Amino acid sequence: MICTMTHSITAPAAGRIKGPAGALLAIILPIGLFFGSSAAAQEVDGERLFRQRCAACHNIEPGQTKMGPSLLGIIGRTAGSVEGANYSQAMQSSGITWDRQSLETFLTAPRQMIRGTRMTVSIPDGAQRTAIINYLESQSPD
Repeated sequence: MICTMTHSITAPAAGRIKGPAGALLAIILPIGLFFGSSAAAQEVDGERLFRQRCAACHNIEPGQTKMGPSLLGIIGRTAGSVEGANYSQAMQSSGITWDRQSLETFLTAPRQMIRGTRMTVSIPDGAQRTAIINYLESQSPD
């Protein structure tokens, strides 16, 4: 679990708090600092996961297609619509406009959502899917 709290108490300050609260802070605060709490840290995680799980076939560069299309600006895009990409007929005729929910469903089980898609990679871990979708959403074609 990623800590989403912002920390206004530093680790040395935790040592000045007496009793059980101080002991608890002395344990929890370093854990929160280790895992990070910023949106930037979560975006880096999404970028790392994108590189590990998606970049063999996709990129986020405008107009550059690998085995799969560029995913730059995917949110709001009609599935199967990147010029020059080699889509299956199933993807081209799916009628999907990509949003967070459709990406969530697709990345969970691509071939169940779009029978006949060429996409074979699924991302069963929900936290990883969310991080990747957040990363893709943060990438703008501008």
